[in-house]
Amino acid sequence: MKCGFPFLRFLIIIAVCLNASVSFSQTNEENSEDVLQDWQFQYGANGFEFRSRDNQYSLQIQSRLQFRFATPGDNDPLSFNDFSENSGNVFKINRSRIKVGGHAYKPWLKYYWEYDLGQSNLLDYRLMIEPWEFLNFKIGQFKVEYSRERRISSGAQQTVDRSILNKAFTVDRQQGIELYGRLRRSGSLDFNYWLGVFTGAGRGATENDSKDLMYFGRLQWNIFGENIGFRSSDLSIHKKPGAIIAVAGSTNRSQHTRFSSSGGGFLEGYEGQNPGQYHLKQANIETALVYQGFSWQSEIHWKKIEDRINLRETNLSGYYLQAGYLVHQTFSWWPKPLEIAARYANYTPNTQAESNLDEMTLAFNWFFKGHRNKLTMEISEFDLITEDLGTKDELRFRIQWDISI
Repeated sequence: MKCGFPFLRFLIIIAVCLNASVSFSQTNEENSEDVLQDWQFQYGANGFEFRSRDNQYSLQIQSRLQFRFATPGDNDPLSFNDFSENSGNVFKINRSRIKVGGHAYKPWLKYYWEYDLGQSNLLDYRLMIEPWEFLNFKIGQFKVEYSRERRISSGAQQTVDRSILNKAFTVDRQQGIELYGRLRRSGSLDFNYWLGVFTGAGRGATENDSKDLMYFGRLQWNIFGENIGFRSSDLSIHKKPGAIIAVAGSTNRSQHTRFSSSGGGFLEGYEGQNPGQYHLKQANIETALVYQGFSWQSEIHWKKIEDRINLRETNLSGYYLQAGYLVHQTFSWWPKPLEIAARYANYTPNTQAESNLDEMTLAFNWFFKGHRNKLTMEISEFDLITEDLGTKDELRFRIQWDISI
């Protein structure tokens, strides 16, 4: 019950505000009607939207639910013991979230926050100042644009969830400030950039455990003069190709060796968590392409973990290749809402050891209303080769319904 108190207080505040507004409207009926006439209401891509007629204020409210069945188990097996632990059937509400966004005072002064009802976590809260295309600012807690796979919403993935690389290489949500924008001229001289400074302690942490901060940078080349954004699937059916090549890097020193929606954590073999113990240096090269119903994305990762207490270094590497296609673009008999997608991922937790993990996934998406309402089914095979324990393999089936309202 304790974990639900913050959200309960939020509901109470909303109820009090609504009650106050109703009382006010009863005593000031004519004035209220005048105020309501100044606002527009509609339902669109961002849920229910309220907007002032002068467009100085807007409020968007959306909820999302994700129902999932998986067997055997739902977690990606990353270590030898994980294969033995994945043995049961799983049915769960994997995500249940409320999203609120819009702008205030000026269209370029934007805000957004996202709350996870199931975990009682405030995931995102950010203020975005975007008066110009070439120079914008963002402050708060949000996903760092380090990797395409992680930055794309879990509700807009082509597969049920992200690849085996996500746990080891994502920078995830951090608290801090970011500078970003788009620099473009005619033709292929078109770039996006992101520069950020963060506490480096993960979601929910207001301070880090050392004096060091996390530094991040990303440069993206929009090859054909279009920023295709952080989206998977070519649902808009591009008549001309859109493609990007991006490089990103991050450095951080803290007690954590990995990050997730739960905050800072540790990879296997790094259970000791002392202030400033680990210095992380990592880089990523990624590509993406959309054209006539075909979509492509890939990432290549490197990461170095320097243990300043035990005086050891470990290098990690990994990559994935992913493609999807709306087959009705080629065969008229193929159902229009059905997309087929495939992914291959390889993860090496220590480049000095003869151990690596492979993932091969085949997925099918049935889009009832794009990514806002879709059914995803996938089959994955995992193959682990270890230097001292031998090999392990597993076949997993998952089906998921993701709906946003």
